[in-house]
Amino acid sequence: MSLSLVGIIAIQAYYINDSVNNEKERFKFNVVKALNYVSNTIEENESEKYFSKFINLDSDKKSDEDAVSQLLIYQKNNSTKETLIYRSNVLEENYKLSSSLFDIGLDSLDIKNITAQSTAEIYNNSGTDNKDIKSPISKIIRSGTIDEAQRLSFDKSFKEISKRTPIHKRVSEAEIKKLLVQKLRKDGIDIDFDFAIYSNDLATKVSSDNFEYDPKSNFKVPIFYDENNQTPYRLLVNFPDDRKFILSGIIGMILLSIIFTSIIILAYSSALFQLVKQRKISEIKTDFINNMTHEFKTPIATINLALDAIRNPKVIDDKEKVLRYLRMIKEENKRMHSQVENVLRISKLEKNELNISKDRVDLHDLLEDALTHVELIVEDRQGSMKTFFKADKTSVLANETHFTNVVVNILDNAIKYSPEAPKIEVYTENVGTNIILKIKDYGSGMSKAAAKRVFEKFYREHTGNIHNVKGHGLGLAYVKRIVEDHQGHVSVESEKDKGSTFIIKLPLIS
Repeated sequence: MSLSLVGIIAIQAYYINDSVNNEKERFKFNVVKALNYVSNTIEENESEKYFSKFINLDSDKKSDEDAVSQLLIYQKNNSTKETLIYRSNVLEENYKLSSSLFDIGLDSLDIKNITAQSTAEIYNNSGTDNKDIKSPISKIIRSGTIDEAQRLSFDKSFKEISKRTPIHKRVSEAEIKKLLVQKLRKDGIDIDFDFAIYSNDLATKVSSDNFEYDPKSNFKVPIFYDENNQTPYRLLVNFPDDRKFILSGIIGMILLSIIFTSIIILAYSSALFQLVKQRKISEIKTDFINNMTHEFKTPIATINLALDAIRNPKVIDDKEKVLRYLRMIKEENKRMHSQVENVLRISKLEKNELNISKDRVDLHDLLEDALTHVELIVEDRQGSMKTFFKADKTSVLANETHFTNVVVNILDNAIKYSPEAPKIEVYTENVGTNIILKIKDYGSGMSKAAAKRVFEKFYREHTGNIHNVKGHGLGLAYVKRIVEDHQGHVSVESEKDKGSTFIIKLPLIS
């Protein structure tokens, strides 16, 4: 059973973990797909924007390098008739001056000195033919009539030009956010996110307010490829609540799995507990039967012997002996009847069938009466009983018969478990609105484990000889049930070989 339970839990844990990993992979796939879509859409929109402007130019302006350069954010050096193209891999947030320098068109030498990472490429447009064209502007101007192949040529040339433009002038945060929201929601991802564009792992000006760079948790795709299909730029996105979103898809399955697994564990634990408990009960009942058999065996044997003696012709005519044997039969029969009554009484208490009527009684009077029941037995064993009645208020609501039996049972235990002459002390005292009764003996006592279970039905502490003290483990169980029925509490303090003290607390009545 234990092995099966561990196996079930392990399989559940495996499938839950597998489901979580599948959800993570699905989430990652949808996010990367959305990022690729946004990257491609932004590039296409940028190219389409300038291509539409170029198509709308007059035919004479299409062949004018100045007009096309201005359209494509180029600058012309009139003195040398050279087109200056600037390439920048600078962290724009850290070098704000460099981006402004690009805008006002300083020469390449000054720019290089300031940025330390900017370079200039100079294309000579004079004296070239179609075969030797190097400038992307010239490629666009000489593309002639626009068809599909020439459109692709335009796009390639445009990529070669646009990579020199600062990234924050090519795309805005609003455009990226709008496209991301549309695509992610289409794939069922409706949670907050932050994004940014990085160049060679350095931040640019394109970034949302709360973006935090983390190479392990950020999703990223390339953006703005150049004519060689390469780019330093990466579009990055992170999701602060991605874990919660991923788990939300399978939280129902996880909770149901945990609930049903917990039920199985509880049921298993309960079954195991019941098995152990039933085994103990079986042992206790076997012990009880052995004790009861021993208890009945002696009186039955005595009765048989007495009957055999009465049938003897020499005895049957002796009236005195006959009466003596009859008294013995009656006493032994009474003893067996008492044992049966104890068992039936406990059974009725368990079923709440025993009606106990209560009246006002004086506890001291009740104790005096109970002491007389065992007085002769104590004297016969040369023992002693002392009372220390210190309670001033002694009126309690109790059933006189049953509560007397409670005290007698405790006194009887004190006598039986005193190997030497029994010494018993009875104390009373008032504590608040209660009266405390203590019955102390100096007998064999009991272990702490036995003291915890001494009020259980059928329980008896085992010794080397199980029958060295007669009884069947019902007396103290009866005591506990009667005291609790009187709204009281009973406990025991004991130490091995030093005796025991039974303490009963009962509420007083005015």
